[in-house]
Amino acid sequence: MKLYYSPGACSLSPHIVACEAGLALERVKVDLKTKRTESGEDFRAVNPNGYVPVLVLDDGAILTEGPAIVQWLADRVPDKALAPAWGSLARYRLIEWLNHISTEVHKGFSPLFDPRTPDAWKAIVGDRLAERLGNLEKRLGAGPWLMGETFTVADAYLFTVLSWGKWVDVDLARWPGLAAYHARVAARPAVQHALREEGLA
Repeated sequence: MKLYYSPGACSLSPHIVACEAGLALERVKVDLKTKRTESGEDFRAVNPNGYVPVLVLDDGAILTEGPAIVQWLADRVPDKALAPAWGSLARYRLIEWLNHISTEVHKGFSPLFDPRTPDAWKAIVGDRLAERLGNLEKRLGAGPWLMGETFTVADAYLFTVLSWGKWVDVDLARWPGLAAYHARVAARPAVQHALREEGLA
């Protein structure tokens, strides 16, 4: 399998999941500004949308969108319990979390990275994101993980997105529960391995 990624981007989530699952990945680094890989390949020929992650399966099939990719990876190794079984209510709770992270948290951070976003709009977006993070902290409670006692692909995704705070002045210290959660995920050996492979640790 081949993962197209950019260090620290949302592609870190499937990278973490692959490490947790013990699945080997060939990694292809993408420059998201130029839309070129390290070797000069036109990334838009792989994904016309121009963003990561992209997972190329062994048979050449291409899978895009992080929430789909992490579930596909988790289902390769059901014994690792990175995703509940299909058809169970717990699986739909996982999908619920992945959708919430994607639409309410991930996309909440996005305008803060864009230099074209006016400061007034960044303030509004920042306030909305703070509200989402406060609600997340309440839902998480004592943890340790989003789904209770079992680390899942949703934790890999939320960790990745929360890590962006340091780049856009969103200090997790404002939410001690989330900061502690982020530290718990960061301490996992597979997470540290993925971070080192991306040059982030």
